[in-house]
Amino acid sequence: MLFNSIDFAIFFPIFFVVYWIVAKKLTLRNAFLLASSYLFYGWWDWRFLFLILFSSIVDFTIGKKIYAATNKRVRKNYLLVSLLINLGLLGYFKYTNFFIDSFINSFRFFGGEMDSFTLQIILPVGISFYTFQTLSYTIDIYRDRIKPTKDWLSFFTFVAFFPQLVAGPIERASHLLPQFFKTYNFDYKAFKSGLLLMAFGLFKKMVIADRLAIVVNEVYGNPTGHSGQDLIIATVFFAFQIYCDFSGYSDIAIGISRMLGFNLMKNFDTPYFSTSITAFWRRWHISLSTWFRDYVYIPLGGSRNGDYRTYFNLFIVFVVSGLWHGAAINFVIWGAIHGIIIVAEKALSNTALKVNRKPLIPSVLFTFITFGIVCFAWIFFRANTFADSVYIVTNLFNFNFVDWSIYNLGLPSHEFDFAVIVIILLLIFDAFHRKYNALRVINKSNFVVQSLVYTLIVYSIVIFGIYGNDSVSEFIYFQF
Repeated sequence: MLFNSIDFAIFFPIFFVVYWIVAKKLTLRNAFLLASSYLFYGWWDWRFLFLILFSSIVDFTIGKKIYAATNKRVRKNYLLVSLLINLGLLGYFKYTNFFIDSFINSFRFFGGEMDSFTLQIILPVGISFYTFQTLSYTIDIYRDRIKPTKDWLSFFTFVAFFPQLVAGPIERASHLLPQFFKTYNFDYKAFKSGLLLMAFGLFKKMVIADRLAIVVNEVYGNPTGHSGQDLIIATVFFAFQIYCDFSGYSDIAIGISRMLGFNLMKNFDTPYFSTSITAFWRRWHISLSTWFRDYVYIPLGGSRNGDYRTYFNLFIVFVVSGLWHGAAINFVIWGAIHGIIIVAEKALSNTALKVNRKPLIPSVLFTFITFGIVCFAWIFFRANTFADSVYIVTNLFNFNFVDWSIYNLGLPSHEFDFAVIVIILLLIFDAFHRKYNALRVINKSNFVVQSLVYTLIVYSIVIFGIYGNDSVSEFIYFQF
């Protein structure tokens, strides 16, 4: 079920009313929330429910086993079982065909002959997200950071919590799970705040991201048919498409949760105003970057074993992060680009170049450089094949202005102009939000200002939203 679908527009108001009717009865509330979450998730394919149910049973059981074990080796063995089962399922559904293709290509490289084949494996929606979320539970129990819960209903609801189930934020058990042991009173201020965030997320998705997707799909679907300036425009458009699409989903998830009394972590913080790739990853998909920091980078040794080991650990984390996003060499290259730049930034920060003085280069220039690097890396993320990404990179500056028009990229002239205008308005809003927390300012404003903002957002979604286009309506991160 998509947040931007008619199905959800019918589902959520009914759910919301019933939820607050039963909210004071904890067991009944969690049971209703779990059933609703399973309905929401099973709307794609009911067979996916068996997988999330199995994952919940495994980690609920193993969490108790780890805590009860007194022998360190036994505790570690139980943790390994959790890792093997969860990562094994993730690997089977997400990476089987990738490894088959890699093996065949390696076999051919050494002169062998083997026919290509793939298995008909359906990737369950959101498996990468809830797998990482349940793993944080067993790992934190192993590290003695949390205790296992005896309440299976609360744990199963924590795993399947529908607002953030399929695309995050990836919550830690220590933060989200305790919230299922409490009852909440309806809070009108929280409701208004959550509704505004939800509306803003829908605006970013339906008005900006889905409009930009039309141009991106047109150019990246046939890169050889477009000149360098088309490729540059489509790449910049994709940068804002994926930002509005993914941060829009996070806004909706956080907004819905807030309306229900739950608090989710911030997942984006104006990332395109970052002055370095390191800063970018502190502001982009925060829940994933901090997950990799705590559960991959630090266990590898973090920065405890000298500079070169630190650089190696950082690079590995970003390569793995790329592979987490998709089973293709393009995603590995995307992750490696970010890893190389972050290692370079780390190395420079450790040299004599780090001097406490006013920088010679204005920070705004660093922002443009960072955005350029991010856009370059997005080429590998978005390209349909490795061959396409190579073509795009090698033809970025192959300009051809003969009979060229920016209005031949899938959008009529007025739609294209509108897309550029909303990008500019988004940047202005983000700049204001970065300094003053724009949404908080709106929520503290008087009734007239709030009503005007709500009316403007709803009007924009209704009038300017993109509808009925299956190729752009699904959220990008559902495929991961």
